[in-house]
Amino acid sequence: MSGLGYVGLPVLIAFSKIDKVIGFDINTQRISDLSIGKDKNNEVKAEDLINPNILFSNNIEDIKKANFHIVAVPTPVSVNNDPDLKPLISASEKIASVLKKGDIVVYESTVYPGVTEEICIPILEEKSSLQLGVDFKVGYSPERINPGDHKHTISNIVKVVSGSDDDCLEAVADIYSKIVKTGIFRAATIKTAEAAKVIENTQRDINIALINELSLIFKRLDIDTSEVLEAANTKWNFLDFKPGLVGGHCIGVDPYYLTYKSRLHGYEPQVILAGRKINDHMAHYISNEIIEEINGLPIKEPSATILGVTFKEDCPDMRNSKVLDIIDNLKAAKINIQISDPIVSPEEVVESTGIELTKIENLKPSNILVLAVAHNQFKELDRYDIKKLLKDGGSIYDLKNVFKKDYFIKEEIKHWKL
Repeated sequence: MSGLGYVGLPVLIAFSKIDKVIGFDINTQRISDLSIGKDKNNEVKAEDLINPNILFSNNIEDIKKANFHIVAVPTPVSVNNDPDLKPLISASEKIASVLKKGDIVVYESTVYPGVTEEICIPILEEKSSLQLGVDFKVGYSPERINPGDHKHTISNIVKVVSGSDDDCLEAVADIYSKIVKTGIFRAATIKTAEAAKVIENTQRDINIALINELSLIFKRLDIDTSEVLEAANTKWNFLDFKPGLVGGHCIGVDPYYLTYKSRLHGYEPQVILAGRKINDHMAHYISNEIIEEINGLPIKEPSATILGVTFKEDCPDMRNSKVLDIIDNLKAAKINIQISDPIVSPEEVVESTGIELTKIENLKPSNILVLAVAHNQFKELDRYDIKKLLKDGGSIYDLKNVFKKDYFIKEEIKHWKL
């Protein structure tokens, strides 16, 4: 198993329950932590990590013992939103250095259609001096891990698999069927499986973009978006999406992989990029709403409190979190900010962003309270808890629609929702 993050580690644990496995990662601290039963992502329990079937290692020579290699490394985008395949290329080179006859390599990382066959396989062949189909085989099986979701796990999600030939397809399907109880779907080709994965998140991105745009419209019409959605959801085929920030390493990234490949083939995507534009705009829209209100207050030193910095609730992952954009915008407007998040490590937040967190019990009252991420601890706050966090006449910006309309009227708190 190459790559022991949110995707790779749960897959490794699932296989460790039926066979011996080797978990490889280039991050030495990650290997050290996992070896003593510590998963900073809170996805896997300590008792599952302390297992005689598992060898955690950052020594590439150790994976020579394996004959079935799963690659689950990140596939981010550059500052220009172009695919960054460096982790995938590096992982392919490392596996190639120990690849032997009879091995199967399966990629799970999200990519655009063609990456496995056009980029990864040539690296495996060149660096190993082995030949695909003669000496080794390659499959692609898109990951469907949902960080923070302990209900939809790898064992109970249908697994899509593909292979470089029919024999490989059946071998990959057979191996995954040992840990997946809900069924295996055999994709027609590797490119089909790659495309299926990338459109899953693209579709979700576009649907959220539609609801975000409706929220922008309804705000101007003085209509409560959540009430509109509640009414519309009574129709049997209405899709239940909510407005909000779209960050993370999947929905906010994967569509750019597809649009990149589309452009290479001469088609400029319209709907996909329009959705991306709307969703990327939401953090700036929210920031502007807050700044406009602050500017209208007769105070010299305005202040704001941000609850939550991760990209989603009850998950410590901060990658591509749009809350960070809001924080940057408010700081640029000379607004004093305090930030609290009980899910993430304060030390890691400082190291990666320079942001210092404050425990919720130590927060001081501010003019604006932004409920940015709906962690369970924040959803347990009631109107009186919120009032303690605000100065007189303060406002709560409820980005996750945690509270119903008119919930704060008696407490004289302004309630802004998407």
